[in-house]
Amino acid sequence: MHAFDVLGDPVRRRILEVLAGREHASGEVVEIIAAEFGITQAAVSQHLKVLRESGFANVRAEGTRRLYALDTAPLQEVDAWLDHFRGFWVHKLAALGTEIARGKKARRRR
Repeated sequence: MHAFDVLGDPVRRRILEVLAGREHASGEVVEIIAAEFGITQAAVSQHLKVLRESGFANVRAEGTRRLYALDTAPLQEVDAWLDHFRGFWVHKLAALGTEIARGKKARRRR
C-alpha cells in the first residue's frame, strides 16, 4: 500500500498521532480510537495491521501484550517527496509573514 493511501485514512492518521507520543499497548490504542471514532476493536486491529504491514508501526511482544511504536522511516520518505513542492509555498508564506508584520507595525503606530 502506498504511503498516501495509508495516511489518507483519518483513523490511521490518529493512531500515528497517538503512537508519536510513546509506545502503546494495542489495548490502549483500541480504547483511544474506539472512543474517538466509535469503531470496534476488530476495526482498530485492522488499522494497526495496515500500519504494521506498511512500515508505519512496529510491534513487539511483551508477555501477552503487543506494544506498538511509530516507525518514522515512511514519514521521512513522505517528507522527502513533499520537499519537491515546498518551493511553491515557502515564498508565499514568507510574504504572508511580511504582511502580518506590516499590519502589526501599522496598528502600533495608530
